[in-house]
Amino acid sequence: VQLVESGGDLVQPGGSLRLSCVASGFTFSNTVMQWYRRPPGKERELVATIGSFAFDVAYVDSVQGRFTISRDNAKNTVYLQMNSLKTEDTAMYYCYARNYNTWGQGTQVTVSS
Repeated sequence: VQLVESGGDLVQPGGSLRLSCVASGFTFSNTVMQWYRRPPGKERELVATIGSFAFDVAYVDSVQGRFTISRDNAKNTVYLQMNSLKTEDTAMYYCYARNYNTWGQGTQVTVSS
């Protein structure tokens, strides 16, 4: 079971990024997928969740309306589209396969002018 994230970068406030997480070694389409983040010096927090049905999504209040989680089961990939980025979005972002208690290695997002 493996998750590999990509897409993190340095971006200016107000900018956008799309994170990707490619899964392998398990039945992706049946798995609840989540994105977490750990800001510098802070605890890890849940950012977004998507169920096996793509319309079943949830977000932490701080990203509601700015971030969109989606999945492509044909590509075994979950995405996190991040718009209107703020400095407080700076963090290491991780994807998580909840049914398998499996984490990716993380991808760094830095929002700074």
